[in-house]
Amino acid sequence: MKKIIFLLFILCTLGSQAQKGIYESGRFDDLSKDHKVLAILPFLANLDLKENLSRKELKELEEREGYAVQNALETYFSRRKKRKKFSVEFQNIENTNAILAKNNINYENLDIYTIKELTKILGVDGIISGNLNLNILLSEGINTDMNIVDYILGASNYGRIGIKISDGSTGKLLWKYEKEINKKSGKNTINLIDGMMKKATKKFPYDREKPRDRKKN
Repeated sequence: MKKIIFLLFILCTLGSQAQKGIYESGRFDDLSKDHKVLAILPFLANLDLKENLSRKELKELEEREGYAVQNALETYFSRRKKRKKFSVEFQNIENTNAILAKNNINYENLDIYTIKELTKILGVDGIISGNLNLNILLSEGINTDMNIVDYILGASNYGRIGIKISDGSTGKLLWKYEKEINKKSGKNTINLIDGMMKKATKKFPYDREKPRDRKKN
């Protein structure tokens, strides 16, 4: 029993370290100093499900998961904005998706456009986007009960998510946060985003006083 507990401790420690993956460009302040509005794109999802599904059914589910993350991020920023001031605004995702549709951009061809192209089309200063790899349908909700067997067999691991912010004028990556998804991440997409963004709050670049503002004080 002691060996099992020790093994679980090691696994939890490694998992915790792996989930810290936050990157911020050394040029963030310089490239983002004029940012006023960011657009949140649907995430590009990749599902590896046990069910025997047709390619069409799988693509429809991936699209649903991708839009669920887009919605969850908007919900998180909207809630937090009521309590803390951001240095940027976030374009309404209904407007974002409508503008994309008017320009014949949909979920299937979204990835062929560059950040600079999307920024210009959407009329924003930067883009929030990302990737989602799952072996479950997170948007439908999951059972978050934990047990030793799940840890040993890896049954509590559901995939990985990566959120990134890119500068519109240069297309350069400014900030990225990657996290493993497991039973501790939350029971659905809203919980996942809420939990991971709360952990990244101190590192979220638009959620802090900018250097140029500090000089004014």
